Amino acid sequence: MTASVPRLPLRDELFLLGHNDDTGHPHLHRDALALGLSGAVLIDMFLAGRVDLDHIDPAHPAGEQRLRLHIDRPVGDLIADTALASIRYAHTAPPLKVWLRGFAHDLYDRTRAGLVAAGILRHTTRRRLGGLVRADTYIAADTKWAIVARARLRYLAARREQPDNHTAALAGLVAVLGLTPYLYLDDDTTALTAHLKTIANQHHRPIRDITATVDAALGDLATATYR
Repeated sequence: MTASVPRLPLRDELFLLGHNDDTGHPHLHRDALALGLSGAVLIDMFLAGRVDLDHIDPAHPAGEQRLRLHIDRPVGDLIADTALASIRYAHTAPPLKVWLRGFAHDLYDRTRAGLVAAGILRHTTRRRLGGLVRADTYIAADTKWAIVARARLRYLAARREQPDNHTAALAGLVAVLGLTPYLYLDDDTTALTAHLKTIANQHHRPIRDITATVDAALGDLATATYR
């Protein structure tokens, strides 16, 4: 059912799922979502065969793995090509966690700008407090993109579809970012999160390592907030 609709890059789907379809309000802090977006960009590049992770001692944390270019050619996507350039011109192969944190900087704004340019989001301005405060809002111009992405995850949760690599990766990122309540299923949220993580863990190890490193970086972000 969902296969006939073209897919957006993983980061774009994650951005849309991270916001309310009607109001545009984010479901989580933008810095946390930006870390997820950074992981999504890297996963898309891995699935396209453009980057890989060094194989290191399995006892070491996944975030210590270093990124290596596998195919060094432009993708034709501004954000993906910027990511490739950041790895290409690094003095040494960047550690996974360091790269995810660094690339997350302003990635929220860049992803949103790309969605606006593509006509998927629409910029509106609202006035509050009697017109004294101006608020910029970004509303979905067409909600089908978020609906289709959400539907694929619902089908996985209901075991109606076998997960492909893209959707399995999306499931893992949604789970670690705490976005499962916004799939609007009646399932127990804790059980659904565990199920999505199980699906994600059945696929490529580098994807699992990237997702696990996003999860660890989110923990670091939460710890820094309370210092």
